[in-house]
Amino acid sequence: MTFRRLALFDLDHTLLPLDSDYQWADYLARTGRAGDPDEARRRNDDLMERYNRGELTAEQAAEFMLGLLAAHTPFDLAAWHEEFMAEVVRPSITPAARELVQSHLEAGDLCAVVTATNSFVTAPIARAFGVPHLVATDPQYLNGRFTGRIQGTPSFKEGKVIRVNDWLAAMGLTLADFSESFFYSDSVNDVPLLEKVSQPIAANPSPALREIARGRGWQVIDLFDHMEDAKS
Repeated sequence: MTFRRLALFDLDHTLLPLDSDYQWADYLARTGRAGDPDEARRRNDDLMERYNRGELTAEQAAEFMLGLLAAHTPFDLAAWHEEFMAEVVRPSITPAARELVQSHLEAGDLCAVVTATNSFVTAPIARAFGVPHLVATDPQYLNGRFTGRIQGTPSFKEGKVIRVNDWLAAMGLTLADFSESFFYSDSVNDVPLLEKVSQPIAANPSPALREIARGRGWQVIDLFDHMEDAKS
């Protein structure tokens, strides 16, 4: 199949009005599946604050987030993720976000979710949107268990550019092969990839990205009213 256009979507606070990584850890904590609930929530809040300030590395996030995967069997994780999708994710998917993705799919664009959140958490979410491709941070999986470590290049900051280029190369493609390339993101962490596409779009942008977008003449869209992650 020949594609004329490429459409890339960040996930958290872009297609979803929440952070799936944060919410997954919070879900495990409040259901007693992340060790001491108070300590798990404290670490989760700290990571989110550092991410929002642009001070978090992929390795620092993985130590906690991927450690949650390593602590349990894939069987249990899969069952819990179904509950997480039903309780947290699906009710949060807005019509506007679905319509945006559908417009690109119906146009015949090559579509992918490109997210820093690990692929265990995000693969079912990408499927819920109908997006056929996912570029995410891959958790290492050996001998039937997650190890708590990252496999390969994390899909974060400049790593998103590397991972998208690798994904396209596996299909014999480059960004230059498309008549137009879109990337929708809310985060200043995604500026490296936004700078590589022909149509950078700041979607529900953070204040820092909104300022950059206005200065560079990038399109700004708001798919939903700003909503903060529930931190009950």
